[in-house]
Amino acid sequence: MTACKNCKTNFSGNFCNNCGQSAETHPINFHYLWHDIQHGVFHFDKGLFFTIRELFVRPGEAIREFIYGKRVSHFKPVAMVFLLGSIYGLLYHYFDIGTPHQFTADADSKTVAINNLVNNWMASHYALATMLMLPFVSISSYWAFYKTGYNLVEHFVMNSFITAQKLVVSLLLFPFLYATNKTPEMLSVISVTMFIDFLLTLWTYNQFFETQSRLKNILKTLLSYFILCVFMAIAILVTVIVMLLTNPHLL
Repeated sequence: MTACKNCKTNFSGNFCNNCGQSAETHPINFHYLWHDIQHGVFHFDKGLFFTIRELFVRPGEAIREFIYGKRVSHFKPVAMVFLLGSIYGLLYHYFDIGTPHQFTADADSKTVAINNLVNNWMASHYALATMLMLPFVSISSYWAFYKTGYNLVEHFVMNSFITAQKLVVSLLLFPFLYATNKTPEMLSVISVTMFIDFLLTLWTYNQFFETQSRLKNILKTLLSYFILCVFMAIAILVTVIVMLLTNPHLL
């Protein structure tokens, strides 16, 4: 029997059956501090690198297992998006990532000004902007794959993991984005990133929706992208209108 150091209850096993405290308490030192940062802030000891590995080895299967309850070893999907999105946003802002030159060279001053406002907001709120996109991505995949039986929240979880997967790719390709920043070549880096993102989504959806044929999964993935493009067009229009109303000098 062990006496719990928190509530004084006598118990056997690894955790107190009254308050849940671990039977082992480590001394307060640098090792404890590092473990506390890992566990309490980033939860590294319970899944970040494991989850990243799973997302690039067996993404659809790993996400499906998470939804069905196998969750102890995985990093939480929304927290993962916030963490990776914040890191990418910090890099985006710190290195002053701009817009490909050809997007602004032939544009009028008002268009350039609006573009700069959007770009600056994205740089300062990248994680938030990424999270705001997720409901639209999830609705798109839910409508495209509605016959598969997964609910909207399960689609949100799935797409959160896919977004985290894409953020890892964006972080790996960031040196190339920075090297071509604000140059015509930047468009090539963006295009390659978007193509890889699409392939990852297609691969993950195909694994996740395993009860359907590969051809059906491809067609429904394309349908989900089409629905998302409609959402994005509406969102861009609304954003431009709001920016014009809040910045009258752009009119």
